[in-house]
Amino acid sequence: MKTIKISDEAHRKLTATLGKLMAQTGKMQTYQDAIVVMLTRSIKLPKEILIEVENFIRENKHLGYITKEDFIKEAVRFKLKLLKGEGEYIEIPKEKCEKLNEVIKSIKGSCHDVAGFINGQIEEILDQYERWIREKANLSFQEENKL
Repeated sequence: MKTIKISDEAHRKLTATLGKLMAQTGKMQTYQDAIVVMLTRSIKLPKEILIEVENFIRENKHLGYITKEDFIKEAVRFKLKLLKGEGEYIEIPKEKCEKLNEVIKSIKGSCHDVAGFINGQIEEILDQYERWIREKANLSFQEENKL
């Protein structure tokens, strides 16, 4: 067996990965196991993207992201949800969104922001449609019974 010298940062990452592995498997693991996991489960991203993500996280701590890994995992989940058809992304120009937020705050309606307003409108139109379907079915039933 050979000994290699690694940086404190590499040691910290290996130890963290080792802890996660043992928690997942419930078995003792070695640094070699951790290295295999790091090599087989990791991806490479351009340095510029990683710097941009790190800067974003640092400048937007109020969003709750602590690590770039957390941010990237959520971004990938979001994209997968869209591609699987489990969600829809609608782009609204920022200036219109900000203006609508101002309007919503000034009228103090039942919603607090643009997302709440849009969801409320969707629910309202779906409810109206359901009522229309029921009324249409009721009219058809009445017409059939008149004959």
